[in-house]
Amino acid sequence: CHILLLSSCTSDPYVKFKLEGKQLYKSKVVYKNLNPRWNESFSYPLRDREHIVEVRVYDKNRTSDDFMGSSTICLKNLELYKTYEMELRLDDPKSKEDDMGVIVVDVCLMFRDPWPITAWPHGNSNMETYQGLSLSLPLNQSKNPLWTGVLRITLVEGLDLPQHGQGDIYVRFRLGDQKYKSKVGLWREQFDFNQFEDNQEPLQIEVYSKRGRKCEESWGMFEIDLLRLPLNERQLYTHVLDPGKGRLVFLVTLRPCWGVSISDIETATLEKPDERDAVMHKFSLKNSHKCVGEVGFLQVKVIKANDLPATDLNGKSNPLCVVELSNSKLQTHTMYKTLNPEWSKAFTLPIKDIHDVLELTVLDENGDKAANFLGKVAIPLLTVQNGQQICLFLKKEDLESASKGTITLVLEVIYNKVRAGIRTFQPKETKLIEENLKFNKKVLARNIYRVRKISTAVLCTLQYIKSCFQWESTQRSLIAFLIFLVTVWHWELFMLPLFLLLLIGWHYFQLTTGKASSNQDLESGKKGLMDKIHMVQEVVLVVQNVLDEIANIGERIKNIFNWSVPFLSCLSCLVLFVAATLLYLIPLRYIVLIWGVNKFTKKLRNPYTIDNNEILDFLKRVPSDVQKVRVQFYIQIGREFPEDVCIICCTRIPKCCRNISSGFV
Repeated sequence: CHILLLSSCTSDPYVKFKLEGKQLYKSKVVYKNLNPRWNESFSYPLRDREHIVEVRVYDKNRTSDDFMGSSTICLKNLELYKTYEMELRLDDPKSKEDDMGVIVVDVCLMFRDPWPITAWPHGNSNMETYQGLSLSLPLNQSKNPLWTGVLRITLVEGLDLPQHGQGDIYVRFRLGDQKYKSKVGLWREQFDFNQFEDNQEPLQIEVYSKRGRKCEESWGMFEIDLLRLPLNERQLYTHVLDPGKGRLVFLVTLRPCWGVSISDIETATLEKPDERDAVMHKFSLKNSHKCVGEVGFLQVKVIKANDLPATDLNGKSNPLCVVELSNSKLQTHTMYKTLNPEWSKAFTLPIKDIHDVLELTVLDENGDKAANFLGKVAIPLLTVQNGQQICLFLKKEDLESASKGTITLVLEVIYNKVRAGIRTFQPKETKLIEENLKFNKKVLARNIYRVRKISTAVLCTLQYIKSCFQWESTQRSLIAFLIFLVTVWHWELFMLPLFLLLLIGWHYFQLTTGKASSNQDLESGKKGLMDKIHMVQEVVLVVQNVLDEIANIGERIKNIFNWSVPFLSCLSCLVLFVAATLLYLIPLRYIVLIWGVNKFTKKLRNPYTIDNNEILDFLKRVPSDVQKVRVQFYIQIGREFPEDVCIICCTRIPKCCRNISSGFV
């Protein structure tokens, strides 16, 4: 955009775009120009075409910016995908000038579904919303669409990207109602889309650059026709983005999908002996080398629900149940005007990861309005007991507190253990849902409590080891000393995994004998207002201190290498040289033995000795960056500053002040 101003002097103008009082974008300042040209562009997602964008022009000053006029952009009558060149006449009600100038902008309105969105089965859908998430619920519930293939996309890299944009760009993928968003600046990611047989829509890919906390700029959008993709063949794409924005490299592979179905309980897949045998044969151990990506097979029989909460004025509800496994979602039909629905439906889904959690959500269909949340259960696949009918209490969306009602299910999981083990060491599948994380003091306090429990356990272990060195118990310290000597003398590398194996086995023995419990209760309970205030203060103080300690250690290590304090850097060089010489001449086994014998016998040789950590004591002598600023550690390596030059800013000092030029100022 550019602006034409009628004035008798120069200005330093810049432009702000606002929507409903919030700033969308702020342009750069063009200094000393009455006819500036910015040539800047930005994009912003709008929720409503009825919005009016306000354009305000300011003059940059040292003290306060002067208002130079404003105008508006009405989006209601704009056609989609058409660029309009608009001349917006500026106006200032408080000014006596009739002509404040003109600002010229190019506006293009493009249609795009809201991001993020929960991906539900593609088909005739009505957009419903509940609990802050967008849901797609089929209107024709008798035809629940099933996917027949999986589209795998591997985001590889960006080439020839602008230098200023690296680390601030991300990619959005869309196929029907399914949407993914890559991480910012962290690529080499993999996404899976469910491909439906009746889907004729192309795969849409759009590259964005983040500009600030809210603004983002589109670097190009393109589409891929999936109807031309061959099966089981990896296709490499290198797409050129907008001029000067570089290229995007990614892979696309279309694979067929097996094992997705919806049926009545009587005709379920595993109810037929021949089909059950086929599934068992497919995932048997002798066929582990075939179809490594297919880990297992899940069948869920959703029988009924009881005592659901009423949402209608007549004391009834219109419940339906959604079955979700990772990014695969299916749903039952709606049972109208009942609190005890009987669906009697069987769902089968392929298992990609045996560590996934099956989620069943009961919703109340409410016509064109938002769907009401009734309850939810979550079942890890590894805890499923095949063929047993279970009745579970529904819980609220956070799965921590109980809701009203129960749901009756029958689950069966068949999987190949070899494939499941291989899949365990591969990245987890990315969820389609983009969660908008917000600050929550309760979650923060809970996480601090969890970290505190772990740190307490570590400190207790270290304290136990320290007590062995202190000979608080002669028998325990003597046994520990003998174990140390024997272990170090006969140490081999295989002993490390063997020790961890024995440790896991010991904990299993403790659990089976009832001497230990695997359940870990989180801190809970109602607290008053003052307790909550003190809790927040304590949490913030802990986070502040931990971050300070981590930053100090990192900066001190850095300052050793950059010679912030030459004496300490020289000392570290001497210590490292001696350590390298000793490790070269003396085997590591002997050095560890000498260290251990010294630690165990120190208390015996001098009962009043004080333990210390030499490395941490040394690091505490190295200043952190904050301490360098406070104490003004300035380095003179190989030269001295002239007497009339300031050691801080390296500028010449007047004669009247030269008597303070040496030393710290």
